[in-house]
Amino acid sequence: MTKKKPFEDRVRLRAVAPKPPHSVKSAMRALELLEFFDDIQTEATVLQVAHALGYPQSSTSALLRTLYSSGYLHYNPWRRTYVTTVRAALLGSWVGTNFAREGRVMEVMRKLNEETGNAVMLATRNGLYSQYIHVIQATSAARLHLSVGTVRHLVSSGTGFVFMSQMSDPEIIRIINRSNAEGLSPSVVVRDVLAEIEQVRKLGYAFSVNRVTPGGGVLAAPLVRSDDRPMLVLAIGGISSNMVETKDMLVESLFQRIAEYSAGE
Repeated sequence: MTKKKPFEDRVRLRAVAPKPPHSVKSAMRALELLEFFDDIQTEATVLQVAHALGYPQSSTSALLRTLYSSGYLHYNPWRRTYVTTVRAALLGSWVGTNFAREGRVMEVMRKLNEETGNAVMLATRNGLYSQYIHVIQATSAARLHLSVGTVRHLVSSGTGFVFMSQMSDPEIIRIINRSNAEGLSPSVVVRDVLAEIEQVRKLGYAFSVNRVTPGGGVLAAPLVRSDDRPMLVLAIGGISSNMVETKDMLVESLFQRIAEYSAGE
């Protein structure tokens, strides 16, 4: 296994591109910051980013928070570090790169959409939220419309429960307490959430109806779960009554497509 270079070595290996004339400073900084993470391929603190790019710490912090809230960066509150999310990797997916529209993830999503007629979502974790970074809209007559960039609270959503099912109970409790303290969603009870997550662990999926969207439901399961890659969750969304009626078929289709994807890893 190749040993990763220390953060300082990765920064030194960066190729800094010259700034084009008549550039807008804020736009250039946002792009440079995304390119910075692409170059170093690891997480970094505000101070590390500011030092490496030569930006004032205050403006660096504001820019990182903006990209985090937009879903392009993930923030680890315990290490106080940022790193790019898969949403950033999907920028320009329409061009047809290997991972994007013609990649295996998109192919799996297309097949699932065709089989079920429901919306299919790809989600990543964004702090205390689960965020949809790619959506294929439903084709059935009765359908929900879900937008790319939509966020759901980890502590009260189907995709959120899947993310938390891969965590330890102490980490889950920290997330619940922080969500309750910050009032980011209706207050939840620790033991109730832990009980639901334990069920998700046993089944391998989360099935939730009328929880976030009245009349809507979601079926979700892990697509990518690896120590060296961001976790991704694959989900099906639809009208709750239809989801309940066809649950067994949906679970079978979801697991079949995830197995198909994993076989090619």
